[in-house]
Amino acid sequence: MPVQLGFHVDMRRCTGCRTCSVACKDQHDLAPGQLFRRVTEVEGGTYGETGAGAVVPHLFAYYISMACNHCENPRCVANCPTGALSKHPANGVVSIDPKVCIGCRYCTWSCPYGAPQYSPALGRTQKCDLCADLRAAGQEPACVTACPLRAIDWGPIAELRERHGGTMALACLPDPGLTRPSATYTPHRDAARRLRP
Repeated sequence: MPVQLGFHVDMRRCTGCRTCSVACKDQHDLAPGQLFRRVTEVEGGTYGETGAGAVVPHLFAYYISMACNHCENPRCVANCPTGALSKHPANGVVSIDPKVCIGCRYCTWSCPYGAPQYSPALGRTQKCDLCADLRAAGQEPACVTACPLRAIDWGPIAELRERHGGTMALACLPDPGLTRPSATYTPHRDAARRLRP
């Protein structure tokens, strides 16, 4: 039976240091502006007045570290006109065949998470493949190894969900029903709050 690999991120631990992004960028020798793993700060809230006329802040901020979610129903694969993107039958990892990609960018427009990254220098798209080269050598993905607070884990998504719980239904993310992502997040205490009042 095939195993679906994926990621777990504990948002309570992530401090936004971006070490995972740097390690990924170094591992894949990515060009400036190209990131397979992105760390985004989510912030919002309002200021309110108390009955005494004082202004009280009701603000929040947290970080979310995200790479490709290797979705169960990847829009990038469905919308690729050449078949360059595919989902591995044994482990569910979504990858791109560089010999088949024509750089049309349909995948970049289709992915609600912004995972595929177009490279102007190469004239084609690239994306996270869950560090296939490192996994083949029996190692963990670069982002997992690099995280100083051990906020990122990887493995079979069913095991990650059993071990860590978590969700993809976060106020800062698209509806998980769109693609059924193979990722799970342990939410920050403020992750359910809306970005705007």
